[in-house]
Amino acid sequence: MWVLGWVLLLIPLGLLAVLLAWSWPGTARPFRDINGQTVPGSIAEKIRVEVNGLPQGMFIKGRDATKPVLLVLHGGLPSHVLTQRYPTHLEDDFVVCWWDQRGAGLSYSRQATARPITLEQLIDDTLAVTSYLRRRFGRDRIYLIGHSGGAFLGMHVVARAPALYHAFVGVAQMADQRRSELEAYQFMLERFRERRDAAMIRRLEAAPVTEADGVPSAYLAVRDTAMHRLGVGTTRGMKSVITGLFLASLQHREYTVREKISLWRGKIESGVHRLWRDMLATDLARAVPDVALPVYFFHGVHDRTCSYAGAKRYFSALRAPLKGFYTFHESAHSPIFEEPARAREIIQLDVLAGQNRLADKR
Repeated sequence: MWVLGWVLLLIPLGLLAVLLAWSWPGTARPFRDINGQTVPGSIAEKIRVEVNGLPQGMFIKGRDATKPVLLVLHGGLPSHVLTQRYPTHLEDDFVVCWWDQRGAGLSYSRQATARPITLEQLIDDTLAVTSYLRRRFGRDRIYLIGHSGGAFLGMHVVARAPALYHAFVGVAQMADQRRSELEAYQFMLERFRERRDAAMIRRLEAAPVTEADGVPSAYLAVRDTAMHRLGVGTTRGMKSVITGLFLASLQHREYTVREKISLWRGKIESGVHRLWRDMLATDLARAVPDVALPVYFFHGVHDRTCSYAGAKRYFSALRAPLKGFYTFHESAHSPIFEEPARAREIIQLDVLAGQNRLADKR
């Protein structure tokens, strides 16, 4: 029995040791050349800045600090969590600010999540972080990318203050999320019926998404599992949130153990649900029908988290001085992580050049 007791003690201690090793050093990794020396003129910081009365964290990274500045707006989980497993190389073309929004990741605190986080707060926070970046790097305008829920937020931001940004890139653009969830539900139920997956069929049929009753909480409890099992969730190849996101976050060396705990506390306490009611109640074609700056949508054709067809409908209706829609045929919800080379080519040749030559032909 004493042997079993030691084993039961050593297992959690071993797991803790591995987690501590994966969390070292918990600082932003510098850019290094082939000789292992820090690249001159590069920047790699993990900092906290006071934003509208709350300390909020961010990674600021770029191989060349004179490059244009890019602010990234994440969805339910800070986007930087995925960069170790799925490098985007955005830092080669920009000084990238991977900001963890109010109540999320590095910006998690009980004060931040004590009250519901509102769309207006996040718009104000985004504008404050934008002002900080503009002042710090001496830029009149910066670039803005939003992913999923961050794309929903981003469209409201650029509608409010287009003069602060060169362009906006909506990745997995959320448009009419209530309709998107209905379409996703019908798609998944049909696929699982084809597979004769009785257990998943029962779970979905017990929590129907309908025009009349909307999106029940019971559906949300099964939604991510179902989407990832079909390859229409975070990435085409990610079959589980546990292995694809949770374990990936634990292995990220730029977050400390405490910060990794905060990542998931923030998601549970706010996360995608921070603006969920706003998202379900909003059709962006009505709320933001036009913007006064170039807009680019990057969307995976396999995405069911935010409808590909819905993003195309919104894009067609949206009025902007320049716009481009780009279909990523090998991607689900995260094309900048799934097809980074193509995303970078579009950014270099179209977004930074103020063109739309590589966009889908209508």
